[in-house]
Amino acid sequence: MVSGIRCMLMRGGSSKGAYFLASDLPEDTLQRDDLLLRVMGSPDPRQVDGIGGAHPLTSKVAIVQRSAAPDADVDFLFAQVGVDKALVDTTPNCGNILAGVGPFAIERFLVAASDPVTRVRVRTVNTGTLAELVVSTPGGRVSYEGPERIDGVPGTAAAIPINFLDASGSVCGSLLPTGNVVDLIRGVEATCIDNGMPVVILRASDFGFSGEETCTEIEAATEALHRIEVVRREAAVRMGMGDVADAVVPKVSLVSRATAGGAIRTHNLIPRRCHASIGVFAAVSVATACVLSGSAAHRLACLPSGSVMRLKIEHPGGEFEVRLELGGSAKSPTVERAGLVRTARALFDGMVFPRPADSGGEGIGS
Repeated sequence: MVSGIRCMLMRGGSSKGAYFLASDLPEDTLQRDDLLLRVMGSPDPRQVDGIGGAHPLTSKVAIVQRSAAPDADVDFLFAQVGVDKALVDTTPNCGNILAGVGPFAIERFLVAASDPVTRVRVRTVNTGTLAELVVSTPGGRVSYEGPERIDGVPGTAAAIPINFLDASGSVCGSLLPTGNVVDLIRGVEATCIDNGMPVVILRASDFGFSGEETCTEIEAATEALHRIEVVRREAAVRMGMGDVADAVVPKVSLVSRATAGGAIRTHNLIPRRCHASIGVFAAVSVATACVLSGSAAHRLACLPSGSVMRLKIEHPGGEFEVRLELGGSAKSPTVERAGLVRTARALFDGMVFPRPADSGGEGIGS
């Protein structure tokens, strides 16, 4: 029998992933990525021979270890594992999977639990982003039960407040990587922004969408998706990211006026699949764009007043609330702090048995 690997399957926010200690995986990157493909059952549209869920939102991995950085407790490497492609992408971050890192670090004794909450400082290796997670630990044990409800997840769970300490320019080095609030790319206005996740923000109407489409309708619009992908790739070059033909970042957010009382409505592409909700860092980037005068999102956004804003970002599965603290002036605001609340839950803890390396599956580099 193939040797098993210790693994915890967790829901983090509105995503699901396999959580590993770095010490339980190969140090060599190629060997590690090949192993993750076999664990998740990729490449296969059903991922039937692994623990992946046959969708990008459920084909994710967290690799966690104690941090040597003085301002962090643990390091977190996020991996987006391709479903039908032999691809392991560690370029992006994932705030949903991040939500599970705090509980996982406590469960694996990387961080000592306090009572009633434990603060876990997490450095995301992919981007260098630092975040503080506040985990419910009554009596010094992780509690997943609570009243917090988030869209895209049934039921309720314990709240996990996440404060992003330095998300701006996480991948590209600056909040506005092109140096502009808006760029004209292939005849359409685009805001290229990175506040935790590189996102190309486009108005849905520029591609023939009303903003009220379902994900199925978005994905069926192949001509529009092709145009969007052309814009995304050119935007990526301008953002200093190079050729992103085989990468999931930058993400694309199609924005339109809110229809359910939120700040703005979004359809988010990864890159051609329509996200059933919206990623944490993508939501933070979209919310940030909403307050930047002249951006592709600003004139569509319904913004509250004040220097502290709670913006509800509408998406196909409901809404996602982002909290922004603003500085600067009314004409030129700056986002000084971004935060939100997620939930997470341990689903399974045990051993995972990867598909054997010589079983004929397509591996890294094959």
